[in-house]
Amino acid sequence: MSAHTQPVIEVSGLTKKYRGRAALSGLDLSLQPGQIVGLMGDNGSGKTTLLKILAGVLADWEGSVRIAGHAPGPESKALVSFLPDASFLPDRHRPADAIAQYARFFADFDEEKATQMIDFFGLPWDRSLKEMSKGMREKLQISLAMSRQARVYLLDEPISGVDPASRDVILKGILSNFAEDALLLVSTHLIQDVEAIVDSVVFLRGGQVMLAGDADALRTEHGSSLDALFRKVYAA
Repeated sequence: MSAHTQPVIEVSGLTKKYRGRAALSGLDLSLQPGQIVGLMGDNGSGKTTLLKILAGVLADWEGSVRIAGHAPGPESKALVSFLPDASFLPDRHRPADAIAQYARFFADFDEEKATQMIDFFGLPWDRSLKEMSKGMREKLQISLAMSRQARVYLLDEPISGVDPASRDVILKGILSNFAEDALLLVSTHLIQDVEAIVDSVVFLRGGQVMLAGDADALRTEHGSSLDALFRKVYAA
């Protein structure tokens, strides 16, 4: 990655309140393309709120947000593929229906890539979402989100609620379909499971960045794993 690369995400003084309570409080963040970033924090730390603002699906915030130079809106949404933490497909849909829906919604959607990912995950083509397990539904939605030719991928807790074996398969599927010049921002509280794949990390607590930096540099500086460092930061 070039030292002169412009940040693809720039956030300054970002504050978002719900009924007077700050979910994000003066948050600053700058992320370069060409990396996988772990957005780490406990429940209520502001991870989902931040991702929704970056995805352009949450309004009424204060501060400055830029995605590849664009404020959240139609231009930025065209560059961002967002996987929310809740199911976003109708229960009656089978994989082919989901692919057709995504192809209608997104001009940059690669149907062939989605088909390959669904086959990689071994998902049944003849089963509706209602008939699938939670892990299967998660894999289908990841297949769709990762098959857009986006500049930024935002994945909100993509491995929560699935068994450890499924987590490994999901992460392998994400890695094998990630464009090297894109930015992948993945939120999780399962630090240990994503430690091996992240290039850098952002630790959130109380709507603020507690610690951010290159994963290897942080491990060297603190002489510990990211998981151990996370526990230390949150115990302080």
